[in-house]
Amino acid sequence: MEELNPFKIAQEQLDEAASMMGLDPQAHKILREPMQIVTVNILVKMDSGKTEVFTGFRVIYNNARGPGKGGIRFHPQETLDTVKALSAWMTWKCALADIPMGGAKGGVICDPKKLSEGELERLSRGYIRAVGRFIGPGIDVPAPDVYTTPQIMAWMMDEYDKIVGKHEPAVITGKPLEIGGSQGRFNSTAMGAMYVLREAAKKIGLDLKKARVAIQGFGNAGMFAFDLVTKMFNSKVIAVSDSNGGIYSEDGIDLDGLKTAKINAGRVDAYKKGSRITNEQLLNLDVDILIPAALENQINGNNAGDIKAKIVLELANGPVTPEADKILLKKGVLDLPDFLTNSGGVIVSYFEWVQNNYGYYWPENEVYSKLDKTITQSFTDIMRVQSEYASKGKDITPRNAAYIVAVERVAKAMKSRGWY
Repeated sequence: MEELNPFKIAQEQLDEAASMMGLDPQAHKILREPMQIVTVNILVKMDSGKTEVFTGFRVIYNNARGPGKGGIRFHPQETLDTVKALSAWMTWKCALADIPMGGAKGGVICDPKKLSEGELERLSRGYIRAVGRFIGPGIDVPAPDVYTTPQIMAWMMDEYDKIVGKHEPAVITGKPLEIGGSQGRFNSTAMGAMYVLREAAKKIGLDLKKARVAIQGFGNAGMFAFDLVTKMFNSKVIAVSDSNGGIYSEDGIDLDGLKTAKINAGRVDAYKKGSRITNEQLLNLDVDILIPAALENQINGNNAGDIKAKIVLELANGPVTPEADKILLKKGVLDLPDFLTNSGGVIVSYFEWVQNNYGYYWPENEVYSKLDKTITQSFTDIMRVQSEYASKGKDITPRNAAYIVAVERVAKAMKSRGWY
């Protein structure tokens, strides 16, 4: 059976890249484990008057290149291994984008859908009180992630301000515009993915105006990807799914109609046109572009052989397993790794941090222009390394190439600091 533990997958991916690039064993040893793990218990007074105890985590994986950077997840199935894996991927994501930050991640085991607004605020503030000693603009900078929002970031920033006794907007990113958020941040993950898709289509000669697209996941990232891929490229989205199932229509799906179905029924397969499909069926559709924007391990050794898409645009974190990577490479599928494709969010989070520190804010078009330049360079770096290895007779995946670029940058930073 293929190992699906997210942190073991992250380690396996690192190990493979380290072997390919001949990484110094000392650097490899350092990079296999997080540098700091904080586990906290958060006491929250519920609306009922009872006190509940929630477990939270904050992990700094590596900060050789700068302060930690990574989101905070509120999820009922949150685990420390997941947070460790995501902090590792954030390390590589920041390094690949060549921004001066390290990798971190946080999470709380809770179901935010079952919390009132007051309970959610008390939990958010309680988390910051618990981890406040371990974060800061030059230490570790959180951001929103699964089931956390700009409003939650606002509560967290406000609580941190109270702790330190001064205004520190750069302590956290993904905030509302009114209190130091950045223009372009809300759809930055999907926008970055579109710039990557544009470059990938050029590489394989795909006409995006004729492209057929399937999207697994209809959260913020998936919804924005739907909107942008149709508006920017005039591509046709023929299938979309959420956790309850999906909808398929060869004639294309109307985004407004899909949103209405999701709002009214709580599920996308309530959309009236087309036919219902499962998440598994969506992955195997004969499309040009497959966008996994849901959870990890969706494309694995069991189903990768059935993937028919020309491009897999990984918008979720860890949607493709190491075994699936090798299968997709052999099939000639251009699988664009998550820490390239979904790095738009952290890139614009970095821009927000920069703007907070300077107290000077950029218009949306400037943010998008800087994002385009940064993520396009990342794509170019990956393709260059993949080509270099191919010229030596070594076939490596785009993910391998991305790891090689990122790991080399982190290892050089550690070497310069004298860590090994």
